[in-house]
Amino acid sequence: MIDVNEFYNELLENEMDFFAGVPDSLLKSFCAYIKDNISNEKNIIAANEGNAVALASGYYLATRKIGVVYMQNSGLGNALNPLASLADELVYSIPMLLIIGWRGEPNKKDEPQHKKQGLITTQTLDILGIQYKVLDEATSNNEMKFELKKAYIYMKEKNKPYALVVKKDTFNEYKLKNKNVYNFEMTREEAIETLVNEINDDSVIISTTGMASRELFEIREKKSHDHSKDFLTVGSMGHASQIGLAIALNKKDKVVYCIDGDGALLMHLGGLAIIGNQKPNNFRHILINNGAHDSVGGQETVGFDVEISKIAEACGFKNCYSCDSKLKLKELLEKAKDLEGPLFIEIKVKKGARKDLGRPTTTPIENKNAFMKFLDL
Repeated sequence: MIDVNEFYNELLENEMDFFAGVPDSLLKSFCAYIKDNISNEKNIIAANEGNAVALASGYYLATRKIGVVYMQNSGLGNALNPLASLADELVYSIPMLLIIGWRGEPNKKDEPQHKKQGLITTQTLDILGIQYKVLDEATSNNEMKFELKKAYIYMKEKNKPYALVVKKDTFNEYKLKNKNVYNFEMTREEAIETLVNEINDDSVIISTTGMASRELFEIREKKSHDHSKDFLTVGSMGHASQIGLAIALNKKDKVVYCIDGDGALLMHLGGLAIIGNQKPNNFRHILINNGAHDSVGGQETVGFDVEISKIAEACGFKNCYSCDSKLKLKELLEKAKDLEGPLFIEIKVKKGARKDLGRPTTTPIENKNAFMKFLDL
């Protein structure tokens, strides 16, 4: 097992002191450590993984120093284009160290959205021509130092990216110390339950990846509802709103509610402009904003630093609101039934989730089939 303090210090010893990325559950100790020990200018939590590659590229151009990019392996999809068309040796040949959490590792139990990406993680790196080393819980601190030195020499000599693929339990536990605490009234689960209670029975919900979909599933279970009205977007972070948009445009008899998260929305913020341009009257975008990547360690987003409802308004949403109390939310949801769409409601909530929060007991295929059957009614 690798000590995160020693890992960080070894990165500094090898002249790597700039970090950019999207937090990952397997890297949460590392992400928490650098958040506590580096300025925001030297550790940028990017909107998406492709942006992180671009940040590391710009850092190298400005300083001639190698940047560190951290991500979950699912983020390789977002990073693929800049890795191939910017950092690659056939284009600008820019070195950077990729630290990639390996979810869905073959022969290990994991959630369905990680299975395919887990199977093709190292193959993707092979196709990109990126050399890599796999680290696991058996990796000692001395072995880690040897591998980092080897990676540094390779990147300096070849001017190419290099990757460390990190398995579960590779790093020792480190918990974030410098946390911003926002004492909003509701939890995310309470906000979702309020939504479920207030919307019409024939409305559909598209929920974003992470805790939100898990909480929606359990709320339906608690109320003895069936799950056919909900599409649980368990993967493809940031794309729930566009799934919902296409459904709204093609099922105009249904009111479509998209439950989104601040990290997911910011990851593909341009989706707001497309929704505003298409002007679906039956679309309701519900942003649950806790200012954090809550599912992967609670690292901050810029969700509370920008006025997202005003961005939505500028993108063409007809009605935009922000609230932070259950009473106000209930009032807005009732009001929304008679308002022209697309409509945007931001709900500010506290971080965190129940420790006993379960996972959907249906498969993604079962969810898809039941949902499509309901849409046909």
